[in-house]
Amino acid sequence: MAYEAYLPGATAVGIAYRDGVVLGAEKRITLGTFVRSKSGKKVFKVTDSVGAVCAGMVADMQNLVKEVAVYAKLKELDSRKAMKPNSVAKLMSNLMFQNRYAPLLTQVIVGGVNDKPVIYVLDPLGSLISDQYATVGTGEEAAIGVIEAGYDQGMGQKDAKDLLISSIKAAVARDALSGNGIDILTIDRSGIKEESLDL
Repeated sequence: MAYEAYLPGATAVGIAYRDGVVLGAEKRITLGTFVRSKSGKKVFKVTDSVGAVCAGMVADMQNLVKEVAVYAKLKELDSRKAMKPNSVAKLMSNLMFQNRYAPLLTQVIVGGVNDKPVIYVLDPLGSLISDQYATVGTGEEAAIGVIEAGYDQGMGQKDAKDLLISSIKAAVARDALSGNGIDILTIDRSGIKEESLDL
């Protein structure tokens, strides 16, 4: 269909490792064959123990994250407990489904740590799937092949981060809509750490 030529490309990855979760995405923002930005941010902190990464319309994701973060903070103030990652993912799923007649054009990976590290994948209509690792976007086929070949559930943070970087580099090498660096969000029991790498 004609409108598909104008949807933005991206590669976003989430990996659960032994003690936490690592989320990452490349920085290129495109519209059809036009590169709109070489420094776009597709990685977001949602709460102190939950992060998200997206592929698709970044503006839709920015608004979704802001809304979810507000509801999560209100819930935390009310119950005096932080929202668990599965609750944040379900809230995000409900908000996306609520907009199903004018969908948010974004694919999302949510990750966090509660009793154990968890990854959730959401499509634009709010379908929610739990997994150990996930990729979304135009470069997902190249990235998932690298992850499946190297993933081990008992891996540590360094190995998980290296695998994430390798998978995004593989996608960037094959997908013209992905590139220009990598943003990484690492989540474990000590909190969230954000970093950026050049390619």
